[in-house]
Parts: sequence; C-alpha cells; structure tokens
Amino acid sequence: MAIFPSIDSDERSTFQSNILSCPSKEQWISFQLVDENGNGAPYAGLCYKLMDSTLVQYVGVLDSKGSAKIHDCYKGPAILYFDSLHSALEQPYRHLADRYFYPLPITELQVRAEKTQFFHKDGFRTEHNPANKNDGNFIQVEVRDLVKNGAHLPPVVDRHYPPKKVLLDAVAQLSPGQDASDLYGVGLMPNRHTVLEVRPLRAFRPLLSTANEFSALNLYQLSIMAGLSYSDFGQKPPVRPTHTVEFKFNPSVGNFFGDALANFRQSWRVEKDQSSVTRYYPLYEEVPYSKRFEILPFDPTLYEMNLPEKEEEQEHPANLHFFTDHNKYWLSGKSTQAYITHHDEIILIGIRGTLEKSDWWRDADAVQVPFEEGTGHVHHGFYDAYKALKKFIQKYLLQFFTGQKIVITGHSLGGAIALILAEALRNDKEQQYDILLYTYGAPRAGDAAFVEAARPLVHHRMVNNDDVVPSVPAPWMNARRTIWLPGLASLFVINPVMAILIFVGGLVRVGGKPYEHHGTLHHFMPVRFGAEEKSSILWNPGCASIEEAACTRALAKDGDLPWRGGLIQQFMSFGDHSLAGSYIPFSWATLRRWQQTEKDSQTVVTNREYRLVSEALQTMRKQVLNKSREAADTKGYANNEPDYIQTVNDYSGEYGKLGTALQRLKSQNDRYLTLKDVYGTAAQSDQLQPTLDRWMAQRENQVQVQIAMIPQLTGYDLEVASAGKPYFLDLDSIV
Repeated sequence: MAIFPSIDSDERSTFQSNILSCPSKEQWISFQLVDENGNGAPYAGLCYKLMDSTLVQYVGVLDSKGSAKIHDCYKGPAILYFDSLHSALEQPYRHLADRYFYPLPITELQVRAEKTQFFHKDGFRTEHNPANKNDGNFIQVEVRDLVKNGAHLPPVVDRHYPPKKVLLDAVAQLSPGQDASDLYGVGLMPNRHTVLEVRPLRAFRPLLSTANEFSALNLYQLSIMAGLSYSDFGQKPPVRPTHTVEFKFNPSVGNFFGDALANFRQSWRVEKDQSSVTRYYPLYEEVPYSKRFEILPFDPTLYEMNLPEKEEEQEHPANLHFFTDHNKYWLSGKSTQAYITHHDEIILIGIRGTLEKSDWWRDADAVQVPFEEGTGHVHHGFYDAYKALKKFIQKYLLQFFTGQKIVITGHSLGGAIALILAEALRNDKEQQYDILLYTYGAPRAGDAAFVEAARPLVHHRMVNNDDVVPSVPAPWMNARRTIWLPGLASLFVINPVMAILIFVGGLVRVGGKPYEHHGTLHHFMPVRFGAEEKSSILWNPGCASIEEAACTRALAKDGDLPWRGGLIQQFMSFGDHSLAGSYIPFSWATLRRWQQTEKDSQTVVTNREYRLVSEALQTMRKQVLNKSREAADTKGYANNEPDYIQTVNDYSGEYGKLGTALQRLKSQNDRYLTLKDVYGTAAQSDQLQPTLDRWMAQRENQVQVQIAMIPQLTGYDLEVASAGKPYFLDLDSIV
C-alpha cells in the first residue's frame, strides 16, 4: 500500500504531476512489552522511541502494563527501539558502564530484562501466543533486537515468533537516502496491536566458594574448570575479525562462557574426547546476565582497540581471554595454554596440563633456576611456561581486577605452572591479590626455600591414588649423584588381600635444597573390602609411604634415576593421572559422599573403613621399624658414615609420620560435616537449593551409589586407563 497519495486535481496547477503530496497521518500503532509470563509490569515506566516511515520520532513512556499507543502516525510500518541508558546505575552496572576498558552501553531495557525470570526452568522459549485472542501480532524478541549496541549481549536463541526483518527493510525503502544497515529496532505493523515478549537476561555461572578453606564444591567445580583448559577458545574467525565474532564450536572456552552459559544452557562437555555416557555437569547458579563470567564484547564501532586496522595490536575475545604460544614455539615444541575470565566477585584462571608432545619439552627441563619474583628456586621448564603467559595475565588483571578473589586451577603440568603464577601474583608489590589455588595431579615445582616462602599461599593439592606425576621431579633431581645402600629400594607389599596400598622404602636426596611439594595435600585413596565392594576416602595421610608410593616403586636400588623398565607397569595404570577419567570422577564421588554424610549425619570415614585402613597403616609402621633396625645394624652406621646415618634417620622419620597418619585417620573417623564443609561460602547463598535441585535433576546425579563409590568408567576411559594415551603422558615422569 502506498503511503504517499497522488496530488489532488486542484493542486496540479501548482505542482508537477509526478510530485507527491505530504504523507498522510491516518494510522495508529500500539504495543506492549511483557515478560515470559505475559506480565508487562517489569517494563512499566520504560522510555521508548518509535520511528515511522518518514523518520519522525515519537518518544514516550510505557504505562503500568508495559503498553503504549501512538495516534496519527504516518502510513506504513514503524520501528520500535529502546536506547535510554540505565540512569540509576546501581552496582554492578555502574562499574560496567564506567570502567576504562570496554565500558558497556547498558540500557534501562537490559536492566529490566535481567530482573525477569524464564517461564520454563530450562530457559527454552515459550510456545503460546497471547496476542491471538485480540487479533494482534505476537513476536519474541531479545534485548539486542531493540538496542543499537548489542555486542555485549548474548547471541539470539531459536524462537517460534521472530520479528520480521522485512519491516526494517520496508522503512528504509520508503525513506529516501536511508540505509537499512543503519536502522536498528523491531518493525511494527500499523493499525494493529503488537505484543513483544522479551527474553529474560539470565545466565548460568559455575557456583564457587570464595573461602580459603577446602570444600567439596570447589574440589569438583575446579576439576571441571581445569578440564576446560584443554580445549581451544573456539572463536570464529579466530584472528583478525572485522565486524562480529561467534563461539559455535563445542567444546571450547568461548562457547562455554560466551554462548552456552550466557544463553542459560547447562554445558557439560569441556574436552572433545569426553564420553557422553557419563556426563559431569558443574553446579550452576542462576544470575543476572551482568554477573556471569564475562567474555568481553567485540565491536569496532565502539572500541578502537577492536579495529582490524590495528593488525597485530588488535584486541578481540580470543586474545583477551585465551593464551597459547604453540605457534610461536612450534620448532622447539614448547606450548603453554590458559584462559581467564571474571565476574564481579571472582577472576578465574585455568591452565592446561600436558596434552601433546609439544608440552614434553617444558616437562623435561627439571634444572632449578632462581625464582625472580620471590624466594628459592623453581623447575626451569615450568618457570619458562609461567613467563610465557605472565604478560597475558598481568594485562588482564590490569584491565579488570577490582578486588575480586583470584581462583586458579590446573592439572598436571598446568598445576605446576599455576603454583608459580599464584606465588608470583601473591608477591606483587603493587596489588594485594587474594588468591585461592586448586591443583590436580601436579608435579613438584620448587625447592624447599620456594615452598617455605610460599607457605602463606592458600593451595589445595589433589593427588589421586597412585598417580605417578605428583612424585616428580623427585627430591633427588638436580643434585649430585647419591650413593644408595644395597637393597634400599626393597619392595614391601602390605596385606595383598586388602589391596589398598603398596609401600616402598623411600629414597631421599642428600645435600642441597630438594624439590618439595607446596600446599595442603588431599589424597584420594580407594579402599577395597573384597572383589566387588569398594569405597574411597579423601584425606591427608602426611607420610611418604602413601603419597610417594608410585615414584619409589620405580626407583632402582643403585643410581639416582627411575628404572625405565619399572615404569612400564605404571604407564599401564596411568589412568590415575587422567583428568576426565580419574580426577573429575573422584571429585564427583567426593562431593556425593560429603553430600550424603552431611545429610545423614555420618562421619567422613566410617568405622568399617577406619578399622581396615588403620590395620594397614600399623602393618606398614612395623615394617618401617624393622627396616630401620636392619639399617642400624650395619658397619656403615656403626662407623657413623653419613649415608647410613641418613638412611636410619629417614626410616625413623617415616615411622613417626605413619603415626601421624593414624592420628589423622582417627580424626576423620570422628569428623561430622557441616554445609560449609561441603559448599564453603556458597552454603549461605539463596541460590544453593535451586542450584542443587537443577544439578540433581541430571540423570547422572540421581544414581543411588554406595557411599564414596567411584563412578564406573566408560569404555573410552577404560581404554585410556589400561593402555594409556600419548597426550596424557608427562615426560617429566621418566626424566
């Protein structure tokens, strides 16, 4: 229908016949903004702008029902938009709008939408059309549909009643000189009422505790976040973007934070090789979109640093949130990978462990070098990896640190790098960073001086059963060749029927400052009661007989290097080091165990477990005492030769530590858990119960398991555990 009528006959003497008269104002447009429950109250009082086909603007305020009606518009479709910035700017909106780096154009519409809720708990779009009853139009819109700048907003999800872009094109065609690409908003038909259902701006984020104390929640959540570090960022295009970026590849860091969680989708796949048979979902809390873990916007029209003309200096989400130096060092084989993101309370950093042959270079470089950011010496290869990503982390913190808790996680090699990074940040002279570190299967990274100086750093260190990697670099590395007593590495198998532990007399580095472990050990120990029944306990044994069993079994009785033939059997059980196959399942099992024990008012270690394990520890203690006596009954000891004296002292020390382990086991047998033990600071969150309800609705978490039972491995995981897979192999374990 033409909106410009022909010139009337009485006017033709004044105007040429091909000239049109002014457009007629013979139509009305009405509309209503509602949430997914059909309620318009959340949008009451919101300022709107409507532009008709002649580019005339109509400005007004929605009534108490979120409605408005404009009379005497010019004929043709009109465009509705909401570009009023949020004026009150309460936190966190004020900080987001005013920050120096990537300030966000937060509109009042966005704030209103963040305060609405989904009709369906899973966030899927509604299918009803409330406008049918009054012969109106019904469209489902996103906030980004109605505002000019939407790069910081979530991608559009599938909807049943999308807005018609053809209406925007029609306005452009009817307006001389108007480019359709310059128009934004939603097109409305004239002389009809339109209901616009605005999708809530809600997001998921992994629920975390900010307390320094250990919690089963963080144990599980951060094992998954460590697993995410093995994935690429997944941005398209990956480099030199021009207008927009997407994160469609799943799994990827970008898809996880920038697409799935931003769009209220629960994501479980963090590594491409994960089996779909057993899925491990993080516990997600629902938050307003602005409180999600942020993936920064890309908009060259708003941010000069996004301009493609910047070439190598161009900033975009992939190089702001993701670090990899694989291409830089492809000739040498070096490779480091990490990601970083944040919200108003937490900055999260995940660092990748050994994934491929390119990581072996750094794993193998066990020479000690001075730790320039603090005290002591550290593993050269791990320190080299830290220095590779140092500027990347520093730049991000400079831009977005506002006093948040810095939570760092890493597996294997990634755990060692994470420790060095955490201690370097703790020693920062200009900032007082509050750091919490969780590592999984991490090797030693520093010497005794480094570990002592880093004692104030809060570090929870997880070791799974007989994982060999935490036993390296051994304390005897980077030292002069040690003289060992014949038979020092004799193998003791304690109570093979129980099949709980294997103990080997320890080899100890002589002289200098040895490599040492940092942090509070949390050792995951399977306990078998018979051929079928098993459980598992997480505790701190405090003795080398348990923690160092894997390494000491591999040592020859002469020399200071592992016996490579002995390592073959360790590789056959290398599944203990796998993140997806072992650490994430054991973390899940511990969380489920702690949830059950807290709910049922049981102790962390049951009486049955205590009796079994304490008997094994007492047997081990007797064996250590016997070996100590044998070592003392030698000519070398009688002649006060240093190596013999050291051996007896080592056995005596281990005898005492096994006594400590018995005491710690007894304390676990007497310990009852609180909600704070299980969930840390999240125990006080009003989102805890909805989060648990959502998590327990997943079929994997509904399985009724024996308390502390380890989940059954999938076929893929069994294959990895039995034969090993190259990218699970840390070369430093055979150096």
